[in-house]
Amino acid sequence: MTQTDNGASDDAPEVGRSAFPPPAFVYALGRIEPRFPSLAVEKELAQVTGRAELAGLTDREVLETVLSERSNRYLARQLCWVLTVAGLETYLLVPRDPVDLDQLVEAVRRRPDGTELDVVIGIRGPLAPPEACNGLVVPVVAFDQLYSFDRGTLLQAVPRPDEIPAEQDDQFRATAAEVLDLVLQSTDNAGATDEQRAMNYLALRYPAIYARTTLEHSNNATLAGIETRPSPLSGVRAIVEVIFCYRHRQTDVVTKYFVRVDVTEEFPFLVTKLSPYYDR
Repeated sequence: MTQTDNGASDDAPEVGRSAFPPPAFVYALGRIEPRFPSLAVEKELAQVTGRAELAGLTDREVLETVLSERSNRYLARQLCWVLTVAGLETYLLVPRDPVDLDQLVEAVRRRPDGTELDVVIGIRGPLAPPEACNGLVVPVVAFDQLYSFDRGTLLQAVPRPDEIPAEQDDQFRATAAEVLDLVLQSTDNAGATDEQRAMNYLALRYPAIYARTTLEHSNNATLAGIETRPSPLSGVRAIVEVIFCYRHRQTDVVTKYFVRVDVTEEFPFLVTKLSPYYDR
């Protein structure tokens, strides 16, 4: 180790980009589940429900009713809020703003039917300590945006483009469902990498991918896969190319279309619209 004239070590870390790594952003699709962090919290909830008139309600309806009461909001603060992705416990959620605790409570459905989807946009932190949620050790995500809907509502909300006639609306919805399922079922899609965040953003915010797939189906082509890769345009900003590959069912000829998404910051956005892609 050497020292400079002012006594500073040459081996001291440089204060710059390397000293302050960029935050790890998350754009995840899954389902939010409340959990008891301890036996004490579970017993406290039982005492609260014992004082209320809840006869005839299911356990899920009881939980939603109790947590929705403003006087019981302290219980919502005590619970663990877990995001599961493809059935796997993936993140422990905490709101960046305490006011957003209401959004977690609203994610508790009275009668879940398996089609629910919750979107979480935030910053991934360290692993939660075992005592935080009854032994569950997963990354903590401090979320800035959270919204919930069911799969059917999302698909009905996708606007049908003008080039697809009204009589093909059912086919368009069916195609959108297939594309959405392909994104949701992607291996290890925890919405943590740039590529995963770009795909999840497109599935929710860019209906052109559904329209293109519907048109390809009408041309007897199938969606053979979705590829992602860093864009050559990436420099100061992180840009991902998402490539949709269509294979003709008779000739096996592959046609590709791609879109560029900027994922530099917490909220992704479109850089270029869907257009033909040619292998380099």
